Amino acid sequence: MIKDYSSYGPAYRNFKVKEEVYVPEPAAEFSGDNPFTKMAPIRGQLKDIRFDGTFTYLDHSLKFKIWHFIIYFVIWLVAFPAAFIRFGLKIEGREKIRKNRRLFANGVMTVCNHIHRWDMICIMRAMRYRKAWIPMYAQPFRGKDGFWMKIVGGIAIPEERSGLRAFSQALDELHAKKQWIHLFPESCSWQFYAPLRPFKAGAFNMAYRYALPIVPLMISFRPRTGWRKYFSKDDPLLTIHVGDPIIPNPHSPRTEEVARMLGLAHTTMLDMAGIVSNPWPSQID
Repeated sequence: MIKDYSSYGPAYRNFKVKEEVYVPEPAAEFSGDNPFTKMAPIRGQLKDIRFDGTFTYLDHSLKFKIWHFIIYFVIWLVAFPAAFIRFGLKIEGREKIRKNRRLFANGVMTVCNHIHRWDMICIMRAMRYRKAWIPMYAQPFRGKDGFWMKIVGGIAIPEERSGLRAFSQALDELHAKKQWIHLFPESCSWQFYAPLRPFKAGAFNMAYRYALPIVPLMISFRPRTGWRKYFSKDDPLLTIHVGDPIIPNPHSPRTEEVARMLGLAHTTMLDMAGIVSNPWPSQID
């Protein structure tokens, strides 16, 4: 039996899932026209920061290294157990990470749907506790959370053309060090939104440029049950699915290969979540 959730609003039009799939009620009134509408507010007073050629995209200071170590120690010690306790985090397909670890020896890129403030914790747990570097919209770096976003590995995407060279050099350095890079191709977070929104091509262009295998991940939902209801009656529990790596073909033209990888990642993620009919295409021109 296929379940239809069009009654949830315009952003769920023609959204259908397999019978066993749980879809939480909308956490907000999502846009039915623009899948890239930014829903999460920027906290605190905005700082006057220019994301141009003078901005430090990759911090090498001793202060950053100390804070970076501390925050990851706290993530391992507190956030990972909390994700299991609070959200009942389950991981499906994690054996694919172990099976392909040699493939990731020169670096890896992951992509995932963006549905919660804790989704990066879920992704890190699925990737066997790896440290990630995450290109992000620059604007939130001006707010209250900007310091912490940078400490966990966030890299502001420049708002001015003069910053593109420094940003590119930062990514070149990470690739040279064989680091893990994560991108949310939906670009912004819609809390507990079950459909998969269109992807922007940046992640796949980056994977093609650096010849990085792409691991698609997808977070789906389960109803909150048992003692976990004491934490929240409304927030669903989370399952993260790990897909097979997508390998760039360096002999294929960039435009064609980026389109292939983007489409395959989108389709794979829909399949992992049990989505039969999705409101959005894989990409909007």
